[in-house]
Amino acid sequence: MGVAECYPGRQAVLLLCVLWSSSVSAGDRISWPSRSGPTLDSVAAAEDARGLPVEWSEAPPKNLAWKISLEGFGHSVPVVGAGRIWLTAATKDGRQQFVYCLDQQTGRVLHHQLLFENAEPEPLKNEINTYASPSCALEADAVYVHFGTYGTVRMNPQTFAIEWQRRDINCRHFRGPGSSPILWQDLLILTFDGVDAQFVTALNKRTGETVWKTARTTDYGDLDDNGVPKLEGDLRKAYSTPAVVKVNGRWQVVSVGSRAAFSYEAETGRELWTIRHDDFNASSPPLFSNGHAILNTGSRNSNLLSVRLEESTRGDVTTSHVVWNRDKGNSDLSAPVLVDGRIISTANNGVVTAVDVNTGAELWKGRMDGTFTASPIVANGLVYFGNEEGETWVLRAGREFEVVAKNRLSEGMRASPSVADGMLFLRTFTHLYALAETKQ
Repeated sequence: MGVAECYPGRQAVLLLCVLWSSSVSAGDRISWPSRSGPTLDSVAAAEDARGLPVEWSEAPPKNLAWKISLEGFGHSVPVVGAGRIWLTAATKDGRQQFVYCLDQQTGRVLHHQLLFENAEPEPLKNEINTYASPSCALEADAVYVHFGTYGTVRMNPQTFAIEWQRRDINCRHFRGPGSSPILWQDLLILTFDGVDAQFVTALNKRTGETVWKTARTTDYGDLDDNGVPKLEGDLRKAYSTPAVVKVNGRWQVVSVGSRAAFSYEAETGRELWTIRHDDFNASSPPLFSNGHAILNTGSRNSNLLSVRLEESTRGDVTTSHVVWNRDKGNSDLSAPVLVDGRIISTANNGVVTAVDVNTGAELWKGRMDGTFTASPIVANGLVYFGNEEGETWVLRAGREFEVVAKNRLSEGMRASPSVADGMLFLRTFTHLYALAETKQ
């Protein structure tokens, strides 16, 4: 368990902590409650983005508030609220899984707990994922910590008491868990797209009891001559996190899986519509714009498409409600973001594009150096992209490709950033960094 390193070099560290304390105490607010932020689209709220740093460095220190080393491995996004940061970690072999709670101002560890021990976790079979990739979900009176098939708990964020846990919702992830939970009203919504079972389920967030569970109805088209899924079912897995949207007064949960995307009635889990596609490894949450769902369908060779949402959007809408379909040049594991009518995303190799949300037409294209797995965030009209080499590229979300800044830390990241009270949090492979504008 690490000790936070504070970086003065501005005025004095004590003064900085006092200043941050006063700003954070704005702070019973939940600034970044889930993987994709306060509105499930990776856009920071204006009050949290105000004063967010654009430039920083580790040596010499610039706008670097603190950093702390983390035990174990994980790609979960730091969720932030009420002056506290929550994230998960796991041993490389998956036998132990932990939760962290840190003080937002100083990085001091407030709580570090071993939640689950696993005698024989399924091997990841890849070098990208970890056993702590799903992010927590946070609200004022609870934090929900999720490790996919290995377990889910509700904790009291003040006392750290475990209020309920579930270890009986299972699938074979085959290459590790990735889907994060979301909260909607009194429900905690979880996604399981394994090789043996694929379903979305909603739990009563107060009791942990199952409210509904809906299996995917996908025709994966992957059976061999003996009726057995090819590649042990590898083409059935996915890692996406859902989002919710209101259509004609009713809430829907939109979820992208392997070979198909779905919408479910939020209250009951009833399947409302589906759209077939040819991709797998879906990991991007859906976006919404002017009565349309924007879906990224997978990893390599993914499609980006727009689905019209209206009362008639029911059943299989593959041929009836797709407004446009961009079939190449789309992002892989890094999710798109939507800013001022532009869908901005990067492929794994750093080729970044902006697409018109209404037509799917490409507006501009540029190139960043590095390998991009983490999803970007949006703040103050800027898009922050972190890569596996330790660089964060800051682009202007404008009418052309424009690099505002390029910043380097000592190691790379596959976790997406988060934002709270003018502070930017970057989780690298072994550390968590807090960045904040400070006077020189």
